Amino acid sequence: MIYFDQAASSFPKPKEVVDQMIDVVTHLGANPGRGGHQLARKADMIINETRNKAAALFGCTNPKQCLFYPNATIALNQAIKGLNWQKGDHVIATSMEHNSLRRPLEYIRNNFGVDVSYIDWQENDEQFIQSFQQEIKENTKLIAITHASNVTGSLIPIDAILEIAHLKGILTLVDASQTAGHLPINMKKQGIDMLVFPGHKALLGPQGTGMLLVEGEVLLSPIHHGGTGNYSESIEQPEAWPEKYESGTLNTPGIAGLLAALKHYEKNKTEIVPRETILIQKLYNGLKQIHDVQVYWTDKQPKQIPIVAFNVKDISSQELSMILDSHYQIAVRGGLHCSPLAHQTLNTLEQGVVRASINMYNTEGEIEIFLQAIQQIIDAYENI
Repeated sequence: MIYFDQAASSFPKPKEVVDQMIDVVTHLGANPGRGGHQLARKADMIINETRNKAAALFGCTNPKQCLFYPNATIALNQAIKGLNWQKGDHVIATSMEHNSLRRPLEYIRNNFGVDVSYIDWQENDEQFIQSFQQEIKENTKLIAITHASNVTGSLIPIDAILEIAHLKGILTLVDASQTAGHLPINMKKQGIDMLVFPGHKALLGPQGTGMLLVEGEVLLSPIHHGGTGNYSESIEQPEAWPEKYESGTLNTPGIAGLLAALKHYEKNKTEIVPRETILIQKLYNGLKQIHDVQVYWTDKQPKQIPIVAFNVKDISSQELSMILDSHYQIAVRGGLHCSPLAHQTLNTLEQGVVRASINMYNTEGEIEIFLQAIQQIIDAYENI
């Protein structure tokens, strides 16, 4: 199997990730923060080490404000729904948002009367930044923005947006679901108030892991309530971080795997970007040379994470994905990718797109096989 669906979930995982998870399940198995015995203490040490590692890698000042969730979606829900919304508040996002960010925004629009603006993304940084500036109002409370499109891989110019937000005193939330593990991120230096990322994509960690990192003083109400291990005498949710936002037993095996993944990223991050850039450029250039292939990537936007979105003729993207899977043993993703706003922007709501996404474990040989497969499929359709 050639696996070109890395933007959905990375595969394979580094050996140290797998080994660490097996070790925890086999030899630990205790609840972190629930009990004073040695196994519980060891589990707690893994949790705390992972917080510290995430804080160091992503520039978050206080590791206690590095929060664990089952995925980035729940972390985004906490970040958005946890703010104190009032009727008439205003949020700015982009037309490339994943539903994991858009749907919580629509929730606060419908339930609290919050005004939400989606800035159209047309692969033009200067125009996009200008549109953002023009949309800011006196009541703009939050800028919630994806770092890169999960459909096209286009990088959004977040640094300029973050600088504008900082000058205006507007809170910022960055969805790094597609960039954490591909690109360096530093919350303190870049002015990110809240950062969300999953463990299972470019970081090469396990599914069932996600984090919300909060820099500085951000007032959030927890969206979940329950047992926190500490402060059991109180019937109220504790005020201390991280307990206030982490009810229930944490996924210790998953977080142990995430810790191994963060260490793997720290060790290899200087090699990841050049290799991925070479591979995705080869894939892009190869697809552009094939007749009847439309690639949704412009040379005006050179900054790109390793994703290429494309269509072939008028073939359904899901049909093409099924052919690649069943006849060529190649895994890609077809459809709308949980991002209908992005497809509305691309005018691909009806057909969707085929998304091929790679990482450091893919090879040039796999890309050559993939390009040959696309050409063969086109030839077969022309002969029908």
